[in-house]
Amino acid sequence: MASRYYQEMQESFRNNSKSREFPAHTAKVHSVAWSCDGRRLASGSFDKTASVFLLEKDRLVKENNYRGHGDSVDQLCWHPTNPDLFVTASGDKTIRIWDVRTTKCIATVNTKGENINICWSPDGQTIAFKFEVNEISWSNDNDMFFLTNGNGCINILSYPELKPIQSINAHPSNCICIKFDPTGKHFATGSADALVSLWNVEELVCVRCFSRLDWPVRTLSFSHDGKMLASASEDHFIDICEVETGEKLWEVQCDSPTFTVAWHPKRPLLAYACDDKDGKYDNNREAGTVKLFGLPNDS
Repeated sequence: MASRYYQEMQESFRNNSKSREFPAHTAKVHSVAWSCDGRRLASGSFDKTASVFLLEKDRLVKENNYRGHGDSVDQLCWHPTNPDLFVTASGDKTIRIWDVRTTKCIATVNTKGENINICWSPDGQTIAFKFEVNEISWSNDNDMFFLTNGNGCINILSYPELKPIQSINAHPSNCICIKFDPTGKHFATGSADALVSLWNVEELVCVRCFSRLDWPVRTLSFSHDGKMLASASEDHFIDICEVETGEKLWEVQCDSPTFTVAWHPKRPLLAYACDDKDGKYDNNREAGTVKLFGLPNDS
């Protein structure tokens, strides 16, 4: 018997299953993220820039383009409580913090290597970046720091001491991504074995696995209520499941592999970005678009 939430969300997506794409960059988009208040969406691209959009009703309106990096912008994230600040990580060996009020870079950090990951602590006091592990995240309580690596392990450190607490063999192969749900009850990992694992934060045990994808899981995102999980890969769809049961709620069809997904912090609206069709730019389609799923069918 499907849960009431499952039935309500299926009904919601039946009426709001439209996806729309918005021009963002001149090359493919690597990362999308919502500001904490949900008013802005930022994207980072291979074209060395970041873009910020305002969400107006059911469309994205480009507000600004942020230039300064000398290489691809591989990941970005917003300050957890300040909706005006975001940070970008680039292959140019720098981290940059931007303020949307001035549209300027307010700080630059030079690093030893190319940065593929960046993460802001829940209290907003610390930014972590790393180039030797796959993905990094704090626990919602700010007292543990999680790293995933190529051996399929999740390494857990105390924070701020950064002393090893535990190492979990999460997957038999490369553990690519990790995300915490907004409620702090679960975290999920995605792996090269095409599996998504759901973990209980308190007990650090695997609750269930989802195996609907056929390719390495590149990106994950929990919905604002922690009840849905979106996962994507080189499969030409995004899987949306109900966390509590693991049941598939919806499938968002894509024309190409998906690099990044991000649920809106207040409503069932999913931002995502895909590779360019067939790896080539065609004249019929803007290179470097961001997309929104969950729009009204009649919009």
